[in-house]
Amino acid sequence: MADRQTERHAAYSARRSSPRASWWDRLRWLRLLAAGYLSILVLMMFLEESLIYFPVPYEDDWQQPSGLAVEDAWFEADDGTKLHGWYVPHESPRATILFAHGNAGNLSHRGDLLQILHDRVGASVLIFDYRGYGRSEGKPNEKGVLMDARAARRWLAEREKIPQTDVVLLGRSLGAAVAVDLAASDGARGLVLEGAFTSAPDLGAYLYPWLPVRWLMRTRLDSASKIGRYHGPLLMAHGDADTIVPTRFGRKLYEAANEPKRWRTFPGLDHNHPQPPWYWDELAAFLDGLD
Repeated sequence: MADRQTERHAAYSARRSSPRASWWDRLRWLRLLAAGYLSILVLMMFLEESLIYFPVPYEDDWQQPSGLAVEDAWFEADDGTKLHGWYVPHESPRATILFAHGNAGNLSHRGDLLQILHDRVGASVLIFDYRGYGRSEGKPNEKGVLMDARAARRWLAEREKIPQTDVVLLGRSLGAAVAVDLAASDGARGLVLEGAFTSAPDLGAYLYPWLPVRWLMRTRLDSASKIGRYHGPLLMAHGDADTIVPTRFGRKLYEAANEPKRWRTFPGLDHNHPQPPWYWDELAAFLDGLD
C-alpha cells in the first residue's frame, strides 16, 4: 500500500513539475487575477457617482452663520428638483457672487466663507447645495449639478434685480467645473476658480492610475474643452501642495483660458486648507476691476 501511495505521489509530482502543468497553473492564476480586476472595474463603474459626490444631508441642528442676515433661498431646477441655498445680501455690494462649493459636505460647512465674502470682500452672495446635498432634493450627477447652478443663478439675479450675466461665478474644486460650464455657456461678469481641474477623467486617472478611467468614466466635467468659450475676466488660485488636485491641472486649465486672466498660488497649501488672508484682498481688487 505504501509503495502505491509513493508511486501516485511521484506521478503527481511529475505532472506538477512538467512544463504543461506549470503553464496551466499560471493560466489559472491569470484568469483569477483578470476576473478580480474586471470585477473591480464593474464595481467602480457602478459606484462612479458615489466616488465623485460626497453629500451630507440636512441636520436639524445646523446653524446659520452668526452675525449675518442669511435668507433661505428655495428654487427649482428645470427638471423640477427642489433646491436650497443661503443668500446673504450686502447693502452696497462691489459684486454679486454665486458660490459653487466642492464635492463634500453641504453649505452649512461654508459659513465662515460666507462671512468673509460679505464682510471682507463686500459682496452679496448666494451659496447653494447641489441636488442631494443639505436640504436639496434628488441625487447628484453631472447633468443635474450643472442644471442646479443655472437655477441658482436665475434666482440670484432675480433677487438682486440684475441680468444673469452680471453675476460673478466663484467655484471651488467640483464647483469650479460647475462655474466653468455656466460661464462658457452663458457668460459671466467675472469667473473665479479655486483648486480647479481640467476634467473628471484627467483627475480620475491621477487618483486611480491602475484603472482605465478615461475609457470608463461617464462623468466628464470637461472644463478644459469649455473654458475657451468664456471671454471675460478670470482669476484662478491653487495651492502648490495640493495632493488631491495637483497644481498642474489648474495650470493646464489656466493656459486654455482667454485673457484677461490672473493666476495666484497659495504657497504650501493643500486642497482643503483655508485660503490665506491676502487672497481676499486680491479677490476684492479683482472684483473692483470688473466692468
